[in-house]
Amino acid sequence: MKYTFALALVIFLAACNGNSDKLPETDDTLRPVPTPQIKYNVVNIYPHDTSAYTQGLQLYNGKLYEGTGDYTNSMLRIVDLKTGKVEKKHKIGKNSTDSTFGEGINIFKGKLYQLTWQNHIVFVYDITNIDKPIKTFNWPYEGWGIANNGTDLIISDGTANLYFVDAETFRVKSTVAVTEDGVPVDSINELEYIDGFVFANVYQSDFIVKIDPGSGKVVGKINLPDLREKYFSKEMTDRTDVLNGIAYDSATKKLFITGKRWPKMFEITLN
Repeated sequence: MKYTFALALVIFLAACNGNSDKLPETDDTLRPVPTPQIKYNVVNIYPHDTSAYTQGLQLYNGKLYEGTGDYTNSMLRIVDLKTGKVEKKHKIGKNSTDSTFGEGINIFKGKLYQLTWQNHIVFVYDITNIDKPIKTFNWPYEGWGIANNGTDLIISDGTANLYFVDAETFRVKSTVAVTEDGVPVDSINELEYIDGFVFANVYQSDFIVKIDPGSGKVVGKINLPDLREKYFSKEMTDRTDVLNGIAYDSATKKLFITGKRWPKMFEITLN
């Protein structure tokens, strides 16, 4: 009996010692999957007005429409893309001391919508005349970026939320939170809808995220940290601000990006 017990003990200890150098198995499905990086090529560089605190960009009929912000120079502009020359502008707000702060813009079904930051006002223009709004809407949240998916307007408010909004009533139809690896992505800003995805600037960052609008998940990222140092480092001043502004040419499949008070506009292709 004692011999049997001793033999069993030896076998048990040998089994323990034999496994002592093995690490516990891990479940690879629990590891975060890195967000795919979207490569790009800069194909053209154009001048950009350094007085423009860019909040929104959109290409329409060969012209670049740009919404700008700050408390005294918030404007809606029509710009020649290749020269950067402002061909027409409309100042929002009544006078130089007005506290109206312009934000994102979007053209949808013959109308141009311009958000304001904390004023809770949306200006609506007939696209044939930007001199005066034809109507206004109330927006209960902050206004940041705006795009459309062909059916609804899509609006950001500086949080991780994207709001899908009826353009005729400005009623919120649905909301989705933008996440990366399950973590909310805050400060979603200027928006562009491209081939079924929402592309968005993230305020005070050097990247653009590609978002699945159904789930809110970030499915790609364009990293652009070297644009300033590589292309206009000698032109930067203390007023040169962050990356912001995305416009898309569906005919050529090219993106146009810039920043707040940047001297350059970049035409890029995605790989």
